[in-house]
Amino acid sequence: MVRLADLAQSDRDNMLKKIPTLPKFTARPWVTGAPLKARRVAIVTTAGLHTRGDRPFGAGAMDYRVIPGNAQANDLVMSHMSVNFDRTGFQQDWNVAFPLDRLRELARDGVIGSAAGYHYAFMGAVSPVTDYEGKAKELAQHLQADKVDAVLLSPV
Repeated sequence: MVRLADLAQSDRDNMLKKIPTLPKFTARPWVTGAPLKARRVAIVTTAGLHTRGDRPFGAGAMDYRVIPGNAQANDLVMSHMSVNFDRTGFQQDWNVAFPLDRLRELARDGVIGSAAGYHYAFMGAVSPVTDYEGKAKELAQHLQADKVDAVLLSPV
C-alpha cells in the first residue's frame, strides 16, 4: 500500500485537496441493535476485486461486483486501475484486502452470527466519492435482501 509520504508532492497535494469536498455528517449514523454474535456480516471492499469469470473494472468504474460467499482466494482477480496501487499484499494473502477467511472463522467461532451469502467490491480511487451514492443505495437493497445487518468495510 502506498503511503501518502511516499508520493510525489503533486500527488500528495492532489489527494489532500479532496478532503474538504468530502460530505460532512452532522448526526451520528450509528444505531443500536443485536449483539455481534447475532449479526449477519458482509464485506464491502474498494480493492477492485471480481471473480475470474466476471468483467474487470475499467477506468473510472462506479459500479460494483458481487462475490459469492463461498469464493476461494484463487477465484478472485484484482483489476484495480490505480497506478499507485500495490497488489503485493493481496497476492500473498487475499485476507489483507478481502478478509473472507477471517470472517468465516468469526462465524465458526460464534463471534458473529453468520457470514453473508454475498460480498461486494468496488474499485476505489474514483473521485468524487459522492458519485458512489446511487450505487451504494442499490447495494443496500441487496444487503437487506441477504438479511445482512452489519458490514465489514475494507477500504483499500
